[in-house]
Order: sequence, then C-alpha cells, then structure tokens
Amino acid sequence: IYENIRDFFVCEDEDGGVVGVAALHVMWEDLAEIRSLAVKEGSEGGGIGRMLMDACLSEARSLGIKRVFALTYRSGFFEKFGFREVEKSTLPQKIWTDCLKCSKFPDCDETAVILESGGSGESQ
Repeated sequence: IYENIRDFFVCEDEDGGVVGVAALHVMWEDLAEIRSLAVKEGSEGGGIGRMLMDACLSEARSLGIKRVFALTYRSGFFEKFGFREVEKSTLPQKIWTDCLKCSKFPDCDETAVILESGGSGESQ
C-alpha cells in the first residue's frame, strides 16, 4: 500500500467517510492509467466521479503525460471526458505489466479507453 498511496485521490463526505477513490498510476514517461475509480453506492450522480477524474487528468497534465488510459466496465463515463475505445493490444505496457498476472487473462471483459493529448480532457 505504501508503494501506491501517492497515486490515490480520495473524496470524503461531510462526516469524513470515503465516498470515492481514484488512482493515477504512471506507467511510462508519456503514459498513465486511471485505476480503481469508484464511487460509493448511493453516492453516484453527485459529481464525485467527475471530481476524481478531473483530479487524475490534472495530475497527468502537470506531469506532462500525453496519454491516459483505463480498463473499465463503464466506457461511457470516460467518453464524456474525451476518451475513446481502443484495442487492449495497443497498450503493451499494461498487458505485460499487469494483465498477464490477472485470472481473467486472456479473456478480459473490460473495455480499454484512452485519452491522448489533443483530447479535451474536459467533461461535457
């Protein structure tokens, strides 16, 4: 956990309870992954996911990262920020680093999405 704690953004409610998390994991000098973006059940639709996405994309921009990707079950959410669907094979860094260790490999049911520099990075 100590190895990855810097990567995480956390959203809390007024009582200090965690209602959302997301991580920006830098994989290469120009490539990062948004990992574990999740909003607590019952807290969806209140802008928490948008705030977490904005934080991740802002961090990526500040680091000069030109490509940000995710593996997701909710590609429509990412598309609101300018991401587009791609084949997982276009992300060899992810496949060789993490996917080979996954019990679902090679039959992953997540969708790969990517935002490349020139994408808006803004929600619509």
